[in-house]
Amino acid sequence: MQKSVSNREVSPVQILIGKEIGAHIRSWRFLILVVLIGLTFVASMYVSFSNLRSAVANMQDPDQKFVYLKLLTTTDNSIPPFHVFLNFLAPLLGISLGFDAINTEQNNGTLTRLLAQPIYRDNLLLSKFISSLLLISTLFLSLVLLMIGGGMLATGVRIEVQELVRIFGFLVISTLYVSLWLSISILLSVRFRQAATSALVAIGIWLFFTVFYPIVVNLVIRSFLPSPRMLSEADIVYYNELINSVMRLSPGQLYADAVTTLLMPSVRSLGPLTMEQTLGAIPAPLPFKESLMIVWPQISGLIAATCLCFAWTYSLFMRREIRS
Repeated sequence: MQKSVSNREVSPVQILIGKEIGAHIRSWRFLILVVLIGLTFVASMYVSFSNLRSAVANMQDPDQKFVYLKLLTTTDNSIPPFHVFLNFLAPLLGISLGFDAINTEQNNGTLTRLLAQPIYRDNLLLSKFISSLLLISTLFLSLVLLMIGGGMLATGVRIEVQELVRIFGFLVISTLYVSLWLSISILLSVRFRQAATSALVAIGIWLFFTVFYPIVVNLVIRSFLPSPRMLSEADIVYYNELINSVMRLSPGQLYADAVTTLLMPSVRSLGPLTMEQTLGAIPAPLPFKESLMIVWPQISGLIAATCLCFAWTYSLFMRREIRS
């Protein structure tokens, strides 16, 4: 299914991606999600701008000179900052774009007609995944550019290169986080024949990791944790590391650790530190490369989980009987 447009061959994947992007843009659910995230962004930026002066005047804060990072992290506690809001909304964005990717095509009879064309099955899966990621990346990039432009107009402060790199790192990690939930929802759309079932299971997984998983971890850890009065400093560090390691099985915890470290350059560790480790340490911002090294395990975890879900989806879809 290749044709020539202006002496340039267009691959089947490109045609399918264009078709999927058009279908998403014309759908009401995408418009609702864009409005929802846009309103969240505007509310977060309004609170940040209102408290920006006091944030950058706080000489005790080692990050006070990063004006544009403060725009994404400052809040007066009336509402969470934008990256915390995104931890809740990004899974819904991924689920809504992928929960009916395959089963609706099959139930409507369009999957058989589509694959009757000279199109590979993996091309169809790739087009579903890439088209949604392109839309999400464009949406996040637009919001970030809007924030930078608004900050320049409001403050007149030139953005530093390190701030720009960190903000685009935040953009990449947010897109990775959505891609994980998108791959989970596409997997469920292949596994279940009804779109309502796949949507319900995906939302159930999201609710479990967001609400119930921290509760379960606390209950399990408390059942065998000795009394804090009987623990030495090394034992307290060990148990805190254990709790953090178990909590990082949750995608939301991986995302929160990664973006918090990138948007707050003074964060030097994601775990507890002993007195010997903190002795003599100067509270100063880290270079971007060192912050990236701290969160590289979290980023690798998000990439690995996304690849695992997509490989599982590929395996199921290749063996799926689509004519029934």
